[in-house]
Amino acid sequence: MSSLPDSVSATLYVVATPIGNLADLTERARQVLSAVNLIACEDTRHTQRLLQHLGLRKPMLSVHDHNERDRIQQVMDHLDQGRDIALVSDAGTPLISDPGYPLVQALRQAGHKVVPIPGASAMITALSAAGLPTDRFTFEGFLPHKSSGRKERLRAIVQDTCTLVFYEAKHRILNTLEDMSDVLGDQREAVVARELTKTFESFYRGTLMEIHAQLSSHDDHQKGEFVVMVTGNPAPAPASEIDTERLFKLLLAELPPKKAAAIIAELTGENKKELYQKALGWKDA
Repeated sequence: MSSLPDSVSATLYVVATPIGNLADLTERARQVLSAVNLIACEDTRHTQRLLQHLGLRKPMLSVHDHNERDRIQQVMDHLDQGRDIALVSDAGTPLISDPGYPLVQALRQAGHKVVPIPGASAMITALSAAGLPTDRFTFEGFLPHKSSGRKERLRAIVQDTCTLVFYEAKHRILNTLEDMSDVLGDQREAVVARELTKTFESFYRGTLMEIHAQLSSHDDHQKGEFVVMVTGNPAPAPASEIDTERLFKLLLAELPPKKAAAIIAELTGENKKELYQKALGWKDA
């Protein structure tokens, strides 16, 4: 990649692509996509449209949720042969609720150079215009598809005081808002962003109950891709009133024992090492 003065041979570039408006592609991303030998992408058909827009023709390799681990050695072989690769997802920044984590982790562990090429991210784009607190926020990505799983995850974060950020698909948005109302409270303030950077970009603000009504009022309001942002709990229950053992077990379903123990220790003041041993005992049982 001699056309890029700061480039290094045999590098994986993690390239953010537009989430809608193609004009949002950065100049650096355009340079990298022009210069690499191969593009690893989530959907070759989708990426082909971006390349056509840029007037580029590049070999592509599909890397998605169902084949990513099988592609790792293939990507390593290309890098070992001196071929620079750009990793892209269908939209936004790879690895952020998109494929790429096992690949990047394996390449880092093997000593390959991985370079981020920053750009669009639906989460940051939505937060920047939502008017909600952004000094602290938690990104939860996509909630489980089934209502029972969604509610279980929401119960685990109901006490969080920071802004909560989720992605959601059109066919689940109303059901997800209903579950959020049930667990977080229908008067919890929220903002929902739809079709960011696209022609029908929309923001809906109000309580969870009010936003559900807004989206229910017309089928068109339920089309597209959604970012759901919910304000943190304004009056969290004291730790003494929380069922910490149940919370601990919920956290263990999502996090490594050490991290779950650290969170419970922070909430309760209990000894972190003792909590960690308790977690290991539960797992063994």
